[in-house]
Amino acid sequence: MRTPKGAEAKTAKAMLKGAKAKAPKGAKALACALVLPLCVVLLWWALSALKLVNPYLMPSPRKVLGAAKGLVLSGALLRHLGISLYRVISGFALAVCIALPGALVFYCVPPVKNLFRGIFEFVRATPPLALIPLLILWMGIGEESKRAVIVLASFFPVFMNALSGFESIDGRWLELSASLELSFRRRLRWILFPAALPQLVTGLRLGFGYSWRALLGAELIASASGLGYLITDAQEMARVDVVFVGILCIGTLGLVFDKLLRLAAGRFSPADGSGPSAEERNWNA
Repeated sequence: MRTPKGAEAKTAKAMLKGAKAKAPKGAKALACALVLPLCVVLLWWALSALKLVNPYLMPSPRKVLGAAKGLVLSGALLRHLGISLYRVISGFALAVCIALPGALVFYCVPPVKNLFRGIFEFVRATPPLALIPLLILWMGIGEESKRAVIVLASFFPVFMNALSGFESIDGRWLELSASLELSFRRRLRWILFPAALPQLVTGLRLGFGYSWRALLGAELIASASGLGYLITDAQEMARVDVVFVGILCIGTLGLVFDKLLRLAAGRFSPADGSGPSAEERNWNA
């Protein structure tokens, strides 16, 4: 008969073996993801070194790095970066707090969905940037108008994906929850949320991307701070290297936050045991 210590040792050995098996795959995927960016940087460096491009229109990587170093040392980059992050995170969080409960209400109360369908489609078809002049007139050029643009831009991707996720839940899970007489809170925790999680994550990722675009558009038009203002001010001062720094910061932050959303979703995915397992998904009534 196997001792508890022997069982623990066997379990630990199996986990270590699985981790070693996953490591090469992760390293290979990371290497594949870095190939194209490295090729682009090498091409950029070669074109600049051989003077095949106008240095004013496309400054060399060394000049861009120098501009980034100067902005970091002066504190300007971190200040603009912090302001943009505060705007986008606060606006996106507000949009999520409205979109997710709204999608749940639409799913649970179909007459509400039918009542608001027309006005929702009208607002969704209107670009948020087209509303900036009106929002400035109503709210001024302060933070409220920028936050409103972010909410309008990120609300519908989150809302539509959440609603689609709820509506695509297998009816057998709903029958099971009804037969078990689960409360709404337990049904939401164990059935609705885990089953709709993939589309919820997709909506969050799309919504955050849209919030970045809307924020930078608002900062380009009416702002005295933020990454959008940094790019506009650099363009007016003919500092193309600073424009490159702003663009690279925006893209890097987008990648980082997208990865964080995926990691956060992975902690609550069914594969981690918080939702229906693969065997449970094949359950037949």
